[in-house]
Amino acid sequence: MENRADNKRVVLCGANAYEQKYYFNEQFSGIPESIKEELHVICVLFTEEVGGIFTIVFEEDGSISLETDAEEEDLLYDEISSGLLVREIRRNRQEMLESLQLYYRVFILHDKSVLDEID
Repeated sequence: MENRADNKRVVLCGANAYEQKYYFNEQFSGIPESIKEELHVICVLFTEEVGGIFTIVFEEDGSISLETDAEEEDLLYDEISSGLLVREIRRNRQEMLESLQLYYRVFILHDKSVLDEID
């Protein structure tokens, strides 16, 4: 899982059902262990349920994208379930995702305007 330098997107974490691997970007080692564990569970359970590759990515503006992809020849990948599961994760983990966005904007992007928004 590569970071794309052309548009400054940064992968936070992801799981790959084909290789049965989980990836966590050590650039974010300052995130509390409980959140890291929750991210691990989300990613692995996602790929166990629908297959393919699932990644959580920070966009250039600090927002979070939940992305899923599958190899073209993967007939078992469930595209409909993947969309439903992404929406469910966004709904059930909204507070955690918002906290991660805040963390990224403050500690990675050094966005001082975030502090004004909190006040």
